[in-house]
Amino acid sequence: MAFVTDPIGIIGEAEATKMLEKKGLRVLEHNWRMGHLEVDLIAEGKNEIVFVEVKARTTTFGDRLPEEYVDENKKKRMVAAANAYVKYHRIDKQPRFDIIGLLVDAASETITYRCHMENAFVPKQKTVGVNSYNGAWKWQHRKRSIRRN
Repeated sequence: MAFVTDPIGIIGEAEATKMLEKKGLRVLEHNWRMGHLEVDLIAEGKNEIVFVEVKARTTTFGDRLPEEYVDENKKKRMVAAANAYVKYHRIDKQPRFDIIGLLVDAASETITYRCHMENAFVPKQKTVGVNSYNGAWKWQHRKRSIRRN
């Protein structure tokens, strides 16, 4: 597992975890990685699994809010990571993709802006699930190879 070492990132992910838990979700993973794929937070509700990208910033960088920095490439990587996660863990829950944007006052380390975009986007692929990839695959996960045929 990779760990966030940036102080703003640490504050942001801690706040995002609290936000998810207040909404009744249970956080399963922080900074989950498999090979080159990564998801900041993975949580679950009663009927769904939630993949969350957290963007914590100290400024709006020219009127762009933190959540606006999640581009199409990042969304594609999140979907690929979600596919790997549900396939590896054999999860049969409805996936959801959220984005949490936060502004942090660096001096006081307090959150000055919060935005939780539930269902921020829907994958362009037809499905994300246990059966969404029907071929042999191999991933490197936590320094071991995983191969399924």
